[in-house]
Amino acid sequence: MTGENHWVDASRTPDVLPPAVPPAYQAPPAPPRSRARRLAVPASYLAGAVAAFAYVGTVDPNEPGHYPVCPLLRLTGILCPGCGGLRSAHAFAHGDLVTAFGANALAVTGYFVFAGFMALWLVRAFRGGPVPRIVLPRPYWWGLGALALVFVVVRNLSFGSMLAP
Repeated sequence: MTGENHWVDASRTPDVLPPAVPPAYQAPPAPPRSRARRLAVPASYLAGAVAAFAYVGTVDPNEPGHYPVCPLLRLTGILCPGCGGLRSAHAFAHGDLVTAFGANALAVTGYFVFAGFMALWLVRAFRGGPVPRIVLPRPYWWGLGALALVFVVVRNLSFGSMLAP
């Protein structure tokens, strides 16, 4: 056995080639989902939001004892970006946009952004398109954070009392 080459040189002996390697296994394509299955997820998100607004619309946050007080407001006296959000949602659920904006303008803006996103998601799901994604460059996210910070600072100053709930 010494001195013998145990490896076969495939270029010299074509009849001793190893069997061809099958191509990588590819899973069969998934069957197309029905329209009802495509709409199930966005419809459940929408149902959750509608249920939350229905609850807040029914149980008035202006009456004490129904909801907890904001911990930041209780501990520091500073209004956070969400302070007045429940009163805003209550007014929004009753169709009173002026009162809703007066309670928390940032929250009402968020309601409209959420509604637009949900409409886009439902239309795409109905047509069989991809799920919409919110892809913003980092400076836009920093800008939104800065806007929320300015909102908090202004609503806590005397000249910004119009933004306080």
